[in-house]
Amino acid sequence: MKYDFETITDRKSQGSSKYISAFKQYPDLGKSVIPLSVADMEFRNPPELVEGLKNYLDEVVLGYTIANNSYYDALESWMHRIHDFDIMRKWVVNNSGVVPAIFSAIRCLTNPGDGVILFSPVYYPFYNAIMTQDRVVADAPLIKRGEDFFIDFEKFEELAKKPENKVLLFCSPHNPASRVWRREELEKLERIILENDLYLISDEIHSDIILPGIKHTVFQTLSDELAEKTITFTSASKTFNLAGMGVCATIIKNDELREKFRTATNMSLTGANSALGFKATEICYNECEEWLNQFIDKVVENIEVVREELKDTKIKIMNTTGTYLLLLDFHEYEMDDEMREKLLAGSGVITDPGRIFGETGSGYERINLAAPTDIIRNACKRIKENFK
Repeated sequence: MKYDFETITDRKSQGSSKYISAFKQYPDLGKSVIPLSVADMEFRNPPELVEGLKNYLDEVVLGYTIANNSYYDALESWMHRIHDFDIMRKWVVNNSGVVPAIFSAIRCLTNPGDGVILFSPVYYPFYNAIMTQDRVVADAPLIKRGEDFFIDFEKFEELAKKPENKVLLFCSPHNPASRVWRREELEKLERIILENDLYLISDEIHSDIILPGIKHTVFQTLSDELAEKTITFTSASKTFNLAGMGVCATIIKNDELREKFRTATNMSLTGANSALGFKATEICYNECEEWLNQFIDKVVENIEVVREELKDTKIKIMNTTGTYLLLLDFHEYEMDDEMREKLLAGSGVITDPGRIFGETGSGYERINLAAPTDIIRNACKRIKENFK
């Protein structure tokens, strides 16, 4: 069937956090504001999911709930079909979200004062998970070449050799760079990780949203040796816009490591117990693959719209091979904070400032492409008009 990715839904009265935040931060923008910030779709959830949850609500008691066999069957099937990744259900620890799970992973793998390596610009909660727990950020900034970002392997190896650095906190595909890492890149990282006895925390929450012709490799599948030192996060929340459901799957092959992580999770009470979250994940993995395929086609279409609408500006469009996020490079405008505020006030388009992803993100704006094409086109026209 043909799915609807064009209807504009009024989310202002639904408690949408990004809309409420937008109006709170910019009250003078009025109802014409277009929030393209936050990785949160403007599309309605798949109809199969909506209908399935309606039927489920006719029979379920919404008390404390743990994952049942049908949830694990759906998760195992999805990881096998989509990612060629065969998991055992005993490897899975269910958490309320990837971000709290990352906090737990940092706690169980490091001690205060230890270093955690990351590649900036990167998803800003990574910094929070490190610094608020008295760990140290060890940054190996990505290298920009043209409209792409690349890993600085020399810098990473330099940091990996320092005994105080214990973990690589990795984003795959990368947010906000929207890079799907090639297998040969992951193999280089694997060599350095194993040679220096690092642990790997791999956030792969965007791994289902891969553009046509591109292949995502689940990092820990490179070798059994690497899998024994890896914590991998995945979730249907970005894929099918289920962030409000509160379920992510943490996959840990190593028994001892998994128990350490489970203990850290129990201490922070971040385990998943959402009946609707487990069922929503199960329905999406079993019944909504075609919806995802058409959604990816919409993302591709919206990328082309952005390129077309902004081609006569000095804004550079960074390449994207995965996620529904896109970085816009404003460096040629030498845009400071004051100029950025004028952009927002003049266009009514709210983006995520690149600086929140680390100092190396300054000069970029991240936009969310998971919206009807008319919204994306209108936003680009406003930006272009304002920068004239």
